[in-house]
Amino acid sequence: MRKIRPRGPSAAAALAAVLLITAPTAPAAWSATPSTSDIGRSVHQHTEIIQLVARQTRSETLDAGRKGLGPGDEIIIAEDLYRDGRKIGDHSVVCTYIQTEPGELQCLGTFVLPQGQITSQALLHLPAAATVDIAITGGTGDYRSARGFVRTVPAGTHSVPAAVTERRLTFHITVDDQ
Repeated sequence: MRKIRPRGPSAAAALAAVLLITAPTAPAAWSATPSTSDIGRSVHQHTEIIQLVARQTRSETLDAGRKGLGPGDEIIIAEDLYRDGRKIGDHSVVCTYIQTEPGELQCLGTFVLPQGQITSQALLHLPAAATVDIAITGGTGDYRSARGFVRTVPAGTHSVPAAVTERRLTFHITVDDQ
């Protein structure tokens, strides 16, 4: 695979969209409610709200086919995750272009936290909105039954969207009690 650098507004908009994939807003109120499983036993759940800051550490765009931006090309991003100014984990995301005009990216990511990993995915339409909700698709450790979403918002004010390398993340996670 040959590395390419974003050229033109479409590539810049795509990079900005990917950068928006990890950041928080004010927490929403969720209530934990018990549910009943298929075998009739009660399963207790609780919801966690986790707020973090994601700072990009690396970004690469890969050209997987014909020269230039096209379906199958990928954007790969690595980030460090911070709580109260202290690094507590990291995040990696790979977004694949489904189409370029209009832009559409399928993104899959993994958040690594001290209590386990959280997996996520989103289909982004470009240009992406400032606030993006990403589905939580599962996890490991304390998050092995995780579901919910991660809301991402750019941190601070940036005049150039592609320059956004820091985002706020708010995790709205529902997990089954063990």
